[in-house]
Amino acid sequence: MTEFRAWLLLLGVPVLVVALLLWVAPPRHNPFAPIDLTDRIGFGTKAKLERARDQRDVCFAALDSASILYTPLEDDPKGQKCSLRGALTLDRTLTPYSATLSMTCAQTAALYTWERHVARPAAVEIFGSPLARIETYGSFSCRNIAGSGRLSEHAHANAVDISGFRLEDGRLIDVKTHWKQGGKEAKFLKRVHEGGCDIFSVTLGPDYNAAHADHFHFDMGNGGICR
Repeated sequence: MTEFRAWLLLLGVPVLVVALLLWVAPPRHNPFAPIDLTDRIGFGTKAKLERARDQRDVCFAALDSASILYTPLEDDPKGQKCSLRGALTLDRTLTPYSATLSMTCAQTAALYTWERHVARPAAVEIFGSPLARIETYGSFSCRNIAGSGRLSEHAHANAVDISGFRLEDGRLIDVKTHWKQGGKEAKFLKRVHEGGCDIFSVTLGPDYNAAHADHFHFDMGNGGICR
C-alpha cells in the first residue's frame, strides 16, 4: 500500500473513493501510473521510483524515454560481496557530474529526477544562474557504513554522495562551507536536501552525523531516513 493511499484510508476515505481519486489524478500523483522521469514530482513519484528497483526493463525504458545516456554494465556473479546488478555507467544527463558514476538503474532514475526537478530549478530560482556541474564524491565503492560492520549501499552501486554545486556564473556552493552559513547558499542547500527526501529512500546530510559534514548521501536502498 502506498503512502498516499494509506493516508487517504486513515482519513476514513472509502476504498472505492480512493480508487476513483487515483483514477482521475494526474499521472504524477498516481503511484500506479507508468513512470515518467520528465513529469513533475507528485504523490506517486517516490513509489514509482521504489518499484523500479524490481522492474529492470521498466527502469531502463524510463531512462531511455528521458534521453539519459548510459553504458549498461554486466551483472556480477551472485554471491559476490560487492556486486553490480542492473547497473550502468552514467554518460550524460542534463548536468555534468565531477566524477564518473556507476549506479543501479533505480538510483540513476532517482538522481535524474532530483537533478531535473529539484536542483536545477532551485539554482535558477535562488541564484538566477543555471547549474554548470554537480560535485560528487562518487557512487560505487566496496565499503562498509562508517563505524559499522554492515555494507554501505555504495557497495551495491545504490548510492551517491553530492558535495557541492558549480553555477554557470562560476560560483561554487559547497556543502561543508555553506550548510550553516545562512544566506542564499544555505537556502539552496536546504532546498535540495529536502527535495531529496521526496525522492530517495535515504537522504542524509550534515545534520545526520560528522561523517556527512561535507556531503549529501542519497540512496535507493530499503531504508527510510531523511536527516
